[in-house]
Amino acid sequence: MSTFFRRHGVFVTRHPLLVLCASLLVPILLCIGLIRFKVETRPEKLWVSPGSQTAYEKQYFDSHLAPFYRIEQLVLATSASDQLEAPTIVNDNNFKLLFQIQKKIDDLRANYSGSTVSLADICLKPLSTDCATQSVLQYFQLDPKKHDDLGIDHAKFCFEHYSSEETCLSTFQSPIDPSTILGGFPGSNFTEASAFVITYPVNNKVETTGQENGKAMAWERAYINLVKEEILPMVLAQNLTLSFSSESSIKDELNRESTADAITIVISYIVMFAYISFTLGDRPSRLWALFVSSKSVLGSMGFFSAVGVKSTLIIMEVIPFLVLAVGVDNMCILVHAVKRQPDGIVLEERISNALVEVGPSITLASLAEVLAFSVSAINPMPATRAFSMFAAMAVLLDFVLQVTAFVALIVYDFRRAEDGRIDCVPCARLKSSTVAGDNGGHQRLHFVARYMKDFHGPILGYRPVKFIVIAVFVGLAFASIAMSTRLQPGLEQKIVLPRDSYLQGYFDDLQKYMKVGPPLYFVVKNFNYSSASENTNQICSINQCNSNSLLNEIARQSLSPETSYIAKPAASWLDDFLIWMSPEAFGCCRKFVNGNYCPPDDQPPCCQLDQDSGSCSSNGACNNCTTCFLHSDLHNGRPSTTQFREKLPWFLDALPSSDCSKGGKGAYSTSLDHSGYENGIIQASAFRTYHTPLNKQTDYVNSLRAARDFSSQMSKDLQMEIFPYSVFHIFFEQYLSVWKTAIMNICVCLGAVFVVCFVVTSSLWASAIILIVLAMIVLDLMGVMAVLGIQLNAISIVNLVMSIGIAVEFCVHITHAFMIGIGDRENRVRQALSTMGASVFSGITLTKLVGVIVLRFAKSEVFVVYYFQMYLALVLIGFLHGLIFLPVVLSLCGPPQKTMKPIEQSQTPPSNEQT
Repeated sequence: MSTFFRRHGVFVTRHPLLVLCASLLVPILLCIGLIRFKVETRPEKLWVSPGSQTAYEKQYFDSHLAPFYRIEQLVLATSASDQLEAPTIVNDNNFKLLFQIQKKIDDLRANYSGSTVSLADICLKPLSTDCATQSVLQYFQLDPKKHDDLGIDHAKFCFEHYSSEETCLSTFQSPIDPSTILGGFPGSNFTEASAFVITYPVNNKVETTGQENGKAMAWERAYINLVKEEILPMVLAQNLTLSFSSESSIKDELNRESTADAITIVISYIVMFAYISFTLGDRPSRLWALFVSSKSVLGSMGFFSAVGVKSTLIIMEVIPFLVLAVGVDNMCILVHAVKRQPDGIVLEERISNALVEVGPSITLASLAEVLAFSVSAINPMPATRAFSMFAAMAVLLDFVLQVTAFVALIVYDFRRAEDGRIDCVPCARLKSSTVAGDNGGHQRLHFVARYMKDFHGPILGYRPVKFIVIAVFVGLAFASIAMSTRLQPGLEQKIVLPRDSYLQGYFDDLQKYMKVGPPLYFVVKNFNYSSASENTNQICSINQCNSNSLLNEIARQSLSPETSYIAKPAASWLDDFLIWMSPEAFGCCRKFVNGNYCPPDDQPPCCQLDQDSGSCSSNGACNNCTTCFLHSDLHNGRPSTTQFREKLPWFLDALPSSDCSKGGKGAYSTSLDHSGYENGIIQASAFRTYHTPLNKQTDYVNSLRAARDFSSQMSKDLQMEIFPYSVFHIFFEQYLSVWKTAIMNICVCLGAVFVVCFVVTSSLWASAIILIVLAMIVLDLMGVMAVLGIQLNAISIVNLVMSIGIAVEFCVHITHAFMIGIGDRENRVRQALSTMGASVFSGITLTKLVGVIVLRFAKSEVFVVYYFQMYLALVLIGFLHGLIFLPVVLSLCGPPQKTMKPIEQSQTPPSNEQT
């Protein structure tokens, strides 16, 4: 490799224009792909693997049943004083406030494609008439006049009789469980609730073009503006608090976050550029360093845009910073190596000697970084996979441009300086008396080099110091192993949002007030309802059902919510259907003399509906109706295949009422896929329950694991295919195997870096030392994560893998300098520190440090936690291992000296090729 770089240096020095044009042609051509540049912002496309189990389950649920509705939510709460608990929110004044808010919501109009959109146009309507609004006002059927007539006592009555009293039913004829619309109450004492939870379910559609939910999204934007501008002041005037969200809120706030942090990121770039200017000393070098880094980033984005890979906000924000930090390190080392050459030799030898000195270590560091990111690209998470691919390509292009275009530009710059031309105006010459190179950066480098040679190296040479260093670093590694076991999987939603986001308060209120968690569905595939099958009794929970049936087991699981995370027994269309068609349910399954469906007596046409009072008086139209079946018509209380097939549509179209509350219309309209059910098989059937309140990321992960374990066991016991579904499952599946993913990625990356080190250095000894130090750096970083409470997720895994690539820079340059040094181990360590240690400190450590510190002031916690805290820890840990621990290890058991070929004298004068 040394021979290659010597010849390469000679070639570039003799043909700088050819090398410059050829090397820049590639990224310029790649930039053409930017015309297809697109940014992916949909969370489900960023954080969910397309081939994941939950992605398949969601697709199955959406296609066979219905996409889970969009949620627009308000949380009103009373405020607690310093010494007293929050007072109850259940009073007349607060109900009147709710009616005022409800009117504003109902009157809200949004513009979409030239038309107006109201809540009534997009809301979920189980009975096709009224919105399924979940609110305490439903106990008055959303009618303020009924509230004035009945008063607050009626609501308190409905808290206890919500499912049995007709006057408590909602406008869409469904009972409203008070635990879903109230919050902050002790036990089951609903009257002591300190929060109202109002939910507006909105119809959702499967998105293929991104425009299917356009009307809903337009209304949601208007809804958020209404809440901020009008409803929030109303609530605050009543000394209440308000938090709110819409289905689009997270996506919109994430987009706003990227804009909010743009200034911080730009400042970080400027600070890094300022430091580069300081450490390189001369203006052309720092400008070219920035130019090379920018071309690498644009070339990477252009390449992947051309092949159809969408970018992400994190890619646009982090990769330029990453490539600038990584690329400038190598360019600083290269410039410093050229400046260290004796002034008396010709430029061709200075360039080739510098490349021989640092080229192998630059190659090793760059290839290790490319490998690290390439390994991360096997992560199935789309966001992290795209980030890794973009980063790997950018670092690879950066390396190629460093050893081609940047070297050619250095050649031109040195020729300019030798000719006494001004850097900004190369056509103008300076007088020979004023021609003095800017040696500021060189002198600064000499200062650090002298420190490394005269102080740092000798101190590490003392035997007691060596043993202390070994003991401390090994002890920290073992402590980090113990601490890393405390790492928790997850990614807090509040962290990924801007600090000033209105969703911060919303998530706080959900955790504080909600007494029930997200809906949980257990989906049964291919339910065989024929009389020859036992599936019906294996699922139902009424009389004559199996004791270990699915619904009975769900009810048992709800008795131990601490481990099952199931709050209550499941609502069952099958149970209600069997009861509805039972001969004992006289007012339910009935038929006219001609065999058509006959509704209950309190529904038209069996009664005359009074439009003014809403009452229905009997008119005798259904006096001849009879029950569908006699006991003798059923077999052990179960319908035959034909009876099941014929009466199921009746049940699903039956309205619930006082005479028969088991009607399935509305409540179970989307609970089963009845397409093709005539063949005796229901392809998909869902039974809904609720999770317990999930307040932490570990709760979400554990609840998914518990639901899967339960479904897997039931599938095995019943010989049926059953899976759980909840809206959050798709985002949390990754955490079930996050430790396995992390360990696999880290081990593969370490192995790949070891192979690269061995190929480049040809030393198994040196490669093993580098591998051990890298492993210790990663372990220490994981220990710091545990101490700082940083969770293990796709972002942190990418950072851990990336840390291996970046940490290589702290190790390989010192190790390579040690191997080509002269003398015993102690002398070679001091030589390595005096030559390469200064570059590692000023060109690697400080370059990254100044850029990272600025990220501390980002508005988003995700930048502070995952790109400030983790990067800062990595830089400090890498610096300590690279300049303290590694030199001590090399002095004790470093590899033998590597024999270098003598430097060839140039026989051909350098070319005078000019631009």
